[in-house]
This record gives sequence, C-alpha cells and structure tokens, in this order.
Amino acid sequence: MKLGGVFTVLQTPLTDNDQIDEEIFEREVEWLITCGVDGVVLAMVSEVLRFSAEERRAQWQVVVRLLRGRIPLVASVGAESTAIATMLSRWALNDGVAALMATPPAALAYLPGEISSYYVAIIESVSCPVLVQDASNYLGQPLDVSLYVDLIDAYGQERVQFKPEAKPVKARLEALKSKSGGRARVFEGQGGADLMDTFPIGIVGTMPGAEIPWAVVALWKALTESNWKRARAIHAPLLKLVSLQTTLDAYIAVEKYLLVKQGIFNSTRQRGPVGFVLSAETQAQIDVGFEELRAAVDRG
Repeated sequence: MKLGGVFTVLQTPLTDNDQIDEEIFEREVEWLITCGVDGVVLAMVSEVLRFSAEERRAQWQVVVRLLRGRIPLVASVGAESTAIATMLSRWALNDGVAALMATPPAALAYLPGEISSYYVAIIESVSCPVLVQDASNYLGQPLDVSLYVDLIDAYGQERVQFKPEAKPVKARLEALKSKSGGRARVFEGQGGADLMDTFPIGIVGTMPGAEIPWAVVALWKALTESNWKRARAIHAPLLKLVSLQTTLDAYIAVEKYLLVKQGIFNSTRQRGPVGFVLSAETQAQIDVGFEELRAAVDRG
C-alpha cells in the first residue's frame, strides 16, 4: 500500500473525566472522510503523549473500528524507550493499523548511534511502513539527514518514510532529496504551512491537523493540478491560522477550538496540565482567519 495525499492528524475528543469520547470521535472520522482526506493519523496533537501505552492502544483500536477499512490509519508509536516503542509497534500492527510513525525519545539526551538503533528496532519489529518523524521544532533535537539515507539504504523507500519538521524545512528537505538520490518519500508536517515550498521539491503528502481538512484537501488538489493561482489564494489565509500554532499545546488548542466552531466537537477539553490557553484576542484572530480561508476555498 502506497501512502500519499492528505493524511489528517486526529484530535481526540475527551469526556469531562478525561476519557475518549467515542461518539464524538465517530463524528470527526465521518466528517474527515466526507471532506475527502486520504488517511488519518494518531500523533502528538492527538495527545498520545498524555495517554498510557494501554490507552494509546485503545485509542487506535477505536479509530480502526470506526474507519472500517475505508481509509488507512497511521499510528504514532514513539516512546522514551526502545522497549516501549517496539511493544506499541507490534500491538498496532496486530490491531490493523496500516502504518506507524515514530518520534525519537525527547526527555533524555542519547549517545551517537543510539537513535539509529532505536529506529532499526522499530522497523524490524513490524512488516508495515514506518515514518520517521522529526518533530524537533517543538520536541527534542533535530535528526541527522544521514540517518534517513542510511535507513532507506537498509530497508527501502516504501518500508521507511519521513515526516521532517526541523527548521529550515525547505533546506533540509532539499538536502534529504539530494543525499537520497530522490528516493525519500516525505510528508509535509507543518499544517500545510510549508506546502508552497516543499511541494515543488517533491513530497508524497501532507499531515495537517483535523480542523480544516476541506481547505488542505483543496490546496493539495490545486498543487497536484499545477493550479498555482488557486493554491496561493488558499495558502495565504491558511498560513495565518497555522502561524498562531507555535507550540504543541497551541496546535491542540486552536484545532479543538475550530472543531467546536464547526460543530464537530462539543468541547475543547485537553488532558492537563496544559501549556497554552486561547485568549479572547487570539480567538478573534482565529475567527477572522477562518472566514478568510473559507471564502478563498469557496471561490473555486
């Protein structure tokens, strides 16, 4: 199975006692499919880092059941130890997840060579594609581009793919493409903000949040059709919204706010302790940006 297109990262709706709200989760999944996304992802803005290993498994089991095989699910298995990451990997594959994604450990510094061993262990524990995620713009330290190339050399471009988010994204992607001889299969990972720069270099897809799927799907379609005028018109207001998402908690807060605004979620509740709360001023900025984006997409 080839992964590509718009893979939206799910937000996790929570009840008042911090449990997964399966009814709202189903509403979100159905809405995303209606909007035309190519796949869904459980990753950091899905609050996986605030769930236990058993809860993370329950989370993707719910999504697999709701999807009913209509589109693929990618599940994050990144953890602070190789043992936990490989355990999650085996669980996910057994439960019907289509592909895995893994951030490196972030709490502690690691010795040279350790991070390569971490990813090798994950890849070799399963038979499905594994996406190496460099989320160092808000978590941990940047991964060396040579690590990506070594993994492609060892396992091939289908088995190991990438979501590079370290800054500067464009320059690092160009280096990756050059050093890998164009073999690297890459997903953009900045909510669509970098698509105008990264699409011409060569990417297979994008992994934005779940709050404006209709806009990212329209933007991706315009890019694949080389309709740069429409792509620029959609990208400008989209960039305004993404610019308000400066931290992991800001991503979650803005996305849940917009999901409530559109009637998909009933609550913006996150598991605490949280590190960002939307001010009235920021909410007003989001509202203006959202209407501008809606108008740009509707203009066709």
